Amino acid sequence: MLAVILAGGRAQRMGGGDKCRLDLGGTTILDEILRRLRPQCARVVLSANGDPSRFADLGLTVLPDAEPDHPGPLAGLLAGMDHAAGLGMNRVLTLAGDTPFLPPDLCDRLRGDGAIALAASNGVRHPTVGVWRVDLREDLRAALRRGERAVGRWAMRHDARLVEFPVEDHDPFFNVNTPEDLETARAIHLSAR
Repeated sequence: MLAVILAGGRAQRMGGGDKCRLDLGGTTILDEILRRLRPQCARVVLSANGDPSRFADLGLTVLPDAEPDHPGPLAGLLAGMDHAAGLGMNRVLTLAGDTPFLPPDLCDRLRGDGAIALAASNGVRHPTVGVWRVDLREDLRAALRRGERAVGRWAMRHDARLVEFPVEDHDPFFNVNTPEDLETARAIHLSAR
């Protein structure tokens, strides 16, 4: 399974830039994601637009959106599916590039026979955190070209299975969207050391 970190957003609520590169307190959000993800998935790529050289220090393949005009996370998913197909892989795991507290059993719990499995916590679906069958990529490409932008809506059309993850000290899918979220993430990170 190929892991695709979706980091192609514009981060408008954070004033722009790469949210995944924000400092948590001695490490970046992306470094923390990689620390948690690499023991679970052998191959990891980054979905990001713009100059890929800004991520050269990570040694990751950087995939631009598969469709023009920044159509959102579904375009990053499609780029990951296309890349996985070229590698002969039949599934991709996606996760948002602003979710630093991923559970250690994310890949194992989302694996299964269905077309799509999405993470959930506290009864809330996290549509950018999921496992997707690569053979859905032409359907996804057509949906994007028709103007589809909602990850959850497209996933549920394919009977996505929801996998509930426990919330203990914090939500494992807490994501950083605002400066206030970043302060909360820093506090969580420091308390977990």
